[in-house]
Amino acid sequence: MSILVIDVGTSGIRAAIVRPDATIEHVQYRELLPTSPFPGMVEFDAAAMAAAALDVAKAALAEGGPVDAVGIANQRASTVVWDRATGEPVGPGIGWQDLRTVGECLVLRGEGLRLAPNLSATKLVWLLDQADPQRERDLCFGTVDSWIAWTLSGGELHITDHTNAALTGLHDVVGTKWEPRIVEQLNIPESVLPRIVDSSGELGVASALPGAPVIAGMAGDQQASLVGQGCLNAGLAKITFGTGGMLDLCTGTERPTFETRGSGGTFPIVAWARNGEVAWGVEAVMLAAGTNVEWLRDDLGIIATAAESHDVASGCESAEGVVYVPALLGLGTPAWDYGARGTLLGITRGTTRAHVVRAVLEGIAQRGADLVEAAEHDSGLTIGSLRVDGGMSANPTFLQALAKAVQRPIEVSPVLEATTLGAAFLAGLARGTWASEAEVAAAWSPREVVEPTGSFDRDQWLEARRRAGGWLSDLSSIDF
Repeated sequence: MSILVIDVGTSGIRAAIVRPDATIEHVQYRELLPTSPFPGMVEFDAAAMAAAALDVAKAALAEGGPVDAVGIANQRASTVVWDRATGEPVGPGIGWQDLRTVGECLVLRGEGLRLAPNLSATKLVWLLDQADPQRERDLCFGTVDSWIAWTLSGGELHITDHTNAALTGLHDVVGTKWEPRIVEQLNIPESVLPRIVDSSGELGVASALPGAPVIAGMAGDQQASLVGQGCLNAGLAKITFGTGGMLDLCTGTERPTFETRGSGGTFPIVAWARNGEVAWGVEAVMLAAGTNVEWLRDDLGIIATAAESHDVASGCESAEGVVYVPALLGLGTPAWDYGARGTLLGITRGTTRAHVVRAVLEGIAQRGADLVEAAEHDSGLTIGSLRVDGGMSANPTFLQALAKAVQRPIEVSPVLEATTLGAAFLAGLARGTWASEAEVAAAWSPREVVEPTGSFDRDQWLEARRRAGGWLSDLSSIDF
């Protein structure tokens, strides 16, 4: 009852075999970096992505197969359009970070349709306008999960799951179907859209793989990480600290009361769908997390490796009043200020390299506390402890700073990337590897629990965050 998971990230594709005891084996990885032909544009080669997915999947199966099912996890909202007959992409894949449709989003907002440029909707329209302006061709649209399912099934499956559909901007607010009003307003043929399916269920056969295993799980990366860390009950939350930071909080079977964004700056998400029922959550976003450590390493040369940030920060017991606001790309939840910029305050002649590195780690931790407070505000739920994964979850100094900032225990994922486990759990639930969501939740066991020791001055932090805001007034005035 082993499961093959294919996880398509922003910078590469990973395949692994997950055993019934939730151990991960035979990991295969291929780097596939996006390109940026012009500022604000992010593209990827969809054909190369499909080939790499088959390559790593077959390599993992050769080492650890056979398997009973396949699970898919993916970067969300990235967009592919291809010809139904030939299976060939009709243009570049457009990455979720791509901002080429900012102008269109602002125009649509004036027409009463609120869409952000990071969603799929306007990316799809752009690709259709390039490849089929008259809307005459038989084309398929999909987010990355759709494209991988199409590839694995040899063109038999044109599907997407609820977690991905809800982040296209084309999904209805109830969470069950495409919204006809939006589809019509954007001049998108219904035939282009994939069929929406459960995140966990027997979805079709991966005929392109040896043994033709059943595709039984699909989810966006953040929702997969939520499931992978056992957050299947209302009030359980995780943050994935990667390049950015994403907090996802399970809220249960009732949809959050706000339509697009809560007053605390979070978004409603479909957490997963199973047996025709949708589980909901809220998501809070930190635009830059690990990016700040990369900045210390690659641009300032203060550290040689990301791991060294722990060693250097350990050279002092506190940041001695130095405060860093990690707004290199603007601020996400709760402020959503795209014109905010990174800010370093409190520097004196005695400030050392160790103080600056510690301040950066503490600033990311304080942003984590921002996300927790926003999610609690918008959901009405209390987060008793916080589960974390992602590259920064390997940094002891950061974990202790996070515990101090959020003032609750931090439960550290036993694997750096819980996305793979989540996709496996969703597929395994459909195939009987795990009997129930309760069994999946009970399988969670943190690598360690970090308790808070001391606290930070949150008022000082909030003042620093305020000062970082509005630096580029033109960008600060834009809101989606």
